[in-house]
Amino acid sequence: MVRPRSTPPGVAERLQKYLAQRGLASRRGVEEWIRAQRLTVNGKVAELGQKVTAADDIRLDGRPIKVRASAAAQVFIFNRSPGDPLRESTAERTALLERLPKAAGKRFIAVSPMPGIDGGLELVTSDGALAARLQRAVHQLPSEFSVRVKAQLGPDQLAGVKSGQLDRPARMTIESLSSSEADLEGSNRWYSVVARGASGKDIRQLFERQGVLVSRILRVSMGEVKLDKALSRGQFRQLEPDEVDALVRSPRSADVPAN
Repeated sequence: MVRPRSTPPGVAERLQKYLAQRGLASRRGVEEWIRAQRLTVNGKVAELGQKVTAADDIRLDGRPIKVRASAAAQVFIFNRSPGDPLRESTAERTALLERLPKAAGKRFIAVSPMPGIDGGLELVTSDGALAARLQRAVHQLPSEFSVRVKAQLGPDQLAGVKSGQLDRPARMTIESLSSSEADLEGSNRWYSVVARGASGKDIRQLFERQGVLVSRILRVSMGEVKLDKALSRGQFRQLEPDEVDALVRSPRSADVPAN
């Protein structure tokens, strides 16, 4: 069962790690607070790399930061509708992260989020350290995407997608690419592509390099975690501990360091 990695009470740890592990911000976010002199420890302006314990008085903008010991880390998956905002609500739509259960002093972090114009499976957690572990792990995992293009790909274009070649000097590992007559939608065609360690941005670039117009991309799965019909657009559910374990401890990510 994956739990936030905690330090025994009284043992000092770096301020960035201490706050990130408790879901208050990412380590980079805490570093930005420190550089802006927004954090104080025991009445003094905090410094990068400073070590703290639970006994220290830590304040942000003069207000005490209340840190609570947490149980198992919360990890959710969303079925995101294309165009749904992730963090900031608009007049028309509520942001995904604002729909999640509120936890005092906590914020949710998206792991490898899809671009705003696309949708499908989104993975979020309230634990900063776990978010970092998941981010590293998903870069090793196969993810499935449904891609809608305004054309049928020819043999050379299919070969181009299967090559995994991106604009930068890098290639993705494409494990499968498929389509069928059932995937026709007017003048559009859906393709299913499974790629290892791919982001939604990478998939869009991969298809657009073949000279086709991509109108929509939906992420269907990340590793063993898949969207199912029971999870309607805009809805979310909390992952079971064994599902989180399967993401973090998958065979291809076993050599990914936890810290």
